[in-house]
Amino acid sequence: MFEFDKKYCDKYGVVAGIDEAGRGPLAGPVVCACVVMPLRKDKIIDGINDSKKLSPKKREMLFDKIINTALAYSIVEINAKTIDKINILEATKLGMKKALEELNLTPDIVLIDAVKLGSGHKEEAIIHGDSLSYNIAAASILAKVYRDRKMVELASVYPEYHFEKHKGYGTKEHIELLKKYGKCEIHRDSFIKHFV
Repeated sequence: MFEFDKKYCDKYGVVAGIDEAGRGPLAGPVVCACVVMPLRKDKIIDGINDSKKLSPKKREMLFDKIINTALAYSIVEINAKTIDKINILEATKLGMKKALEELNLTPDIVLIDAVKLGSGHKEEAIIHGDSLSYNIAAASILAKVYRDRKMVELASVYPEYHFEKHKGYGTKEHIELLKKYGKCEIHRDSFIKHFV
């Protein structure tokens, strides 16, 4: 992964990675992260990988290492109302662009997990980028941990839905609770119309 990004670094200069978490859930925001990791052998964080391949405990540990090592990072959330208004793909692109804009460093190239942004920066959309690119994988961890923490917070506001367990995804339990209680503020109307 490190070597994958190093090739871009040697060719273009500063490399940023962008990824998201939460495109699929029935509730909560989509979270996008942009990160610039130092591409030096002595700064490599061991264990960085696609967030989906890591345990929650490992992700939490790596989250702190990433934010303490990154040259720059930003995390943006796009709420359920916006997702309903502009659709999940456009909401994801909006979050990714905002995360890139909020970075306090201008990258020479942006590597994005599977999405073309048209950001005005030199960019490359990489299929399975979170499994190939060190920076995209780091961004995937930041987005996932941030979103999971957010859903745990929201669980205390809407305790009847057990968001701390399923993080808003369409599990059997979540769908049953949705049918029982109806929707709440953070449910995505465009995602739940088949259930309520």
